[in-house]
Amino acid sequence: MSYVGSVYKPSEDSYLLLKHVENLVQGRVLDMGTGSGIQAVAAALKPEVEYVLAADINLEAIKAAIETATDTGVISKMRFIVSDLFTNIEEKFDWIVFNPPYLPSEEDIEDPTWAGGEKGGETIERFLDGAASHLTPSGSILMIVSSETEFIPNDHGYVWEMIEEKTLFFEMLYCVCLSPA
Repeated sequence: MSYVGSVYKPSEDSYLLLKHVENLVQGRVLDMGTGSGIQAVAAALKPEVEYVLAADINLEAIKAAIETATDTGVISKMRFIVSDLFTNIEEKFDWIVFNPPYLPSEEDIEDPTWAGGEKGGETIERFLDGAASHLTPSGSILMIVSSETEFIPNDHGYVWEMIEEKTLFFEMLYCVCLSPA
């Protein structure tokens, strides 16, 4: 299944995550929900990163990410795939980067670029259920979570580390690093 629609435009959450992608990731990297591709391209620009897989449910996002990678000259280190989370992914990674749709859905609006389900955390929970089997033994996840997201982080078998938080006018954004427990 693929979603064809708008591509999430980088915003405060994207730039918070980007800062830590530039500082932390190395080896083999998966950019889950790549959107415009800024996280994937930032990872591919790093000499310590050998390969980046950019995945998104939205074919238009994959096209945007390919364009961004081409314009930046890093496309040779990258591969692109349409996938609903891990549905079409079999590889293992040293880092998985995820800026998920984390806000609660609004009435009849189900925009997967920002709506993570009725409580906001349903997409994150599905992601966390599948992520551990796609990490190398020393692999980690770098992810954004919002104070507006309802889910229980300790139910998924990860050790959570707060990397940075950012206050916005209506929410707190958290950049977290997760490692399998």
